[in-house]
Amino acid sequence: MSTKDQSTTGTIERLRVTEIFFSLQGEARTVGWPTVFVRLTGCPLRCHYCDTPYAFEGGQWLNVDDILNTVAEHTPRFVTVTGGEPLAQKSCRHLLSMLCDAGYEVSLETSGAMDISGIDKRVSVVLDVKTPGSGEESKNFHENFGRLTGNDQVKFVICDRADYEWARQKIGDHLRNVPCEIFFSPEHEAMSAAELADWILADRLLVRMQVQLHKYLWGNVQGR
Repeated sequence: MSTKDQSTTGTIERLRVTEIFFSLQGEARTVGWPTVFVRLTGCPLRCHYCDTPYAFEGGQWLNVDDILNTVAEHTPRFVTVTGGEPLAQKSCRHLLSMLCDAGYEVSLETSGAMDISGIDKRVSVVLDVKTPGSGEESKNFHENFGRLTGNDQVKFVICDRADYEWARQKIGDHLRNVPCEIFFSPEHEAMSAAELADWILADRLLVRMQVQLHKYLWGNVQGR
């Protein structure tokens, strides 16, 4: 099915959407804030620890106006576009700009595998760099590091000590002079959050430790 409909007023952008829901942000800079999540369908990656495999397929086609109307019902300040992998759909960039135009503080949760060029500068990109423990390290698009700004964020999901050392090396190689925030998050089922915190403190590493708040509140539940 085409991602665009033709009408008498021009072209209507459409995206395949798994769900739109209202919850607390569980990660990154706006953790804890009530947020509307727009979860787009489809992802070219298959990370070992993926907690949203239900977003790989299915969903329903919605035009951008329908998405905006659903978001507006919750009167949010913050909106996060996530997936799946949202940038796998070309119309995602248009949706992001329209959300910004509507006055929301918008973030995009995207893997390190997709090119982030051309995204509206008002959007805070949350770049999830894939560690070896994800099984998708080879998919990282390293050119993205040079496209990050002070409005953006980088996340490393750490599965073990090898991931931790790998992430430290990436920071030294690519992010030392990039003004974005850097987060380390323990993979929820693979390692202790306290252990990761101890490593960060021992090395005096200038990263922000985070846990997935929504999982501690509700577990791995769809729509949360």
